[in-house]
Amino acid sequence: MNDILPEQALLWERFEDTARDWLRAYGYRNLRTPVLERTELFVRSIGAATDIVEKEMYTFIDALNDESLTLRPEGTASCVRAAIEHNLIYNGPQRLYYTGPMFRHERPQKGRYRQFHQVGVEALGFAGPDLDAEHIVMCARLWRELGIEGITLEINTLGSAEARASYRLRLIEYFEQNADMLDADAKRRLYSNPLRVLDSKNPQMHGLIAEAPRLEDDLDEASLQHFDDVQSLLRETGVQFTVNPRLVRGLDYYNRTVFEWKTDRLGAQDTICAGGRYDGLIGQIGGKAAPACGFALGVERVLELMRMTALPTPGIALDIYIAHQGKDAARFAFSAAEQLRDRGCSVALDNGETSFKSQLKRADASGARFVAIIGDSEAKLRQMGIRSLRDGGEQKQCAVEAAAELIISGRE
Repeated sequence: MNDILPEQALLWERFEDTARDWLRAYGYRNLRTPVLERTELFVRSIGAATDIVEKEMYTFIDALNDESLTLRPEGTASCVRAAIEHNLIYNGPQRLYYTGPMFRHERPQKGRYRQFHQVGVEALGFAGPDLDAEHIVMCARLWRELGIEGITLEINTLGSAEARASYRLRLIEYFEQNADMLDADAKRRLYSNPLRVLDSKNPQMHGLIAEAPRLEDDLDEASLQHFDDVQSLLRETGVQFTVNPRLVRGLDYYNRTVFEWKTDRLGAQDTICAGGRYDGLIGQIGGKAAPACGFALGVERVLELMRMTALPTPGIALDIYIAHQGKDAARFAFSAAEQLRDRGCSVALDNGETSFKSQLKRADASGARFVAIIGDSEAKLRQMGIRSLRDGGEQKQCAVEAAAELIISGRE
């Protein structure tokens, strides 16, 4: 877990501002859920036989009521729980998004933290392929708006629950016949979560996995048509993709479309965004069955890619720094700062009793576009001396109203 210092936060703010506008453009509304949930929510939604539940969740017993609680490891379960609890879908399909920290006890490496941040998008109550395609197109737009390049898209379809059940049995039978080639992790997952065996990172397993049965042989006609429609919409909007038949999800509530956005610029952490359809989840955790689709992106990984672009590092959006000397000047400077803010200017007022020279150094280091100088003589006239810190122009003596006009007219 790490601190985000002010200089680093500038990039976070750029991302967050862009993301909010991007989500509004598609009609998604913000939902905020607690970082703590009952442990059973994640066990039921994510599955007991997953690495997240078995190894990575921060779970503890609340001594006040002897209840097992967990810091949320992902956001979908909490979002769906809130939608059920507050009966949101009763009023019609919902386009929701959430942002915030998630927690997993993973081995730290570049782009991976135990407290990490996600932006998640969930569309509840929509069954059509156009919603699946919308989520993918949304991501493509965000990468463009952030100036990120070199991200590739992989998609697949998992078919219906019945098709996956049939495939699951064929997969177990295949791996049973090759049990001597399975590593310890694959043997542990074989009966509880066999599709996750296909995700093995063990090079010695790759040959065996390559020869495993393919899900596409079990797919039903309706799922194939749904997937064809998704691909058609992506082609219509010019989004490039690769169909990866080995792209799966290990949880039973996932169905039909799944997708991942990947990069080769972050080492082992190559997936920066993943999503798909999960029509079974709402019913699985106690709600009335309804279709759903969503995705989540890792903010830290996206920021790392933003740092690699040629976009300039954002500076502090500060219009003017006010330096002052003298008791009367201090009072007027305090009042003038508020008047400038009333007119839409961002202002930093020097606090303390230091020399003009020291204050001017701080003004220069602040990144402000202008500096205002107020002494007792300026205070008597209710004026300030203002000059640009960018081009070193001449200082102008003016009233607060005129200073505000000068600042606003000089914005790029």
